[in-house]
Amino acid sequence: MLKDFKEFAFKGNLIDMASGIIIGGAFGLVVKSLVDNIIMPVIAGLFKLPDFSQLYYAFAEGAPKGDLEKAQEMGAVIAYGTFINTVINLLIIAASLYIVIKKVMGSMKKEEEISAPAEPPAQEVLLSEIRDLLKKDS
Repeated sequence: MLKDFKEFAFKGNLIDMASGIIIGGAFGLVVKSLVDNIIMPVIAGLFKLPDFSQLYYAFAEGAPKGDLEKAQEMGAVIAYGTFINTVINLLIIAASLYIVIKKVMGSMKKEEEISAPAEPPAQEVLLSEIRDLLKKDS
């Protein structure tokens, strides 16, 4: 049982997957920081809002405007600004993955196809062998 676990745990695919997950998590943090600290303040400035993530709808009467935490303490709140931030995070990550997978991996695949010549069909191989045998006999 220990041997089976060792084979499973140290297979190349498992280690590659773990590395991808760790790098993906770090990439997610970078994108979140990009959205929260660079993109959303620009959008908030364009719409003359103090902070885009502070957009919400409060159900409680007399909830303070522009202070999400205080409004949440007073009662039910729909924080749609935070949702918009999350959707923008998703779009940036999806676009980045598309670029990496389609463009970079696609170009690597094309290089492999170019570098590896196609094998001739089985008929041509057989005909070549017959030709070589006939040349020997002559």
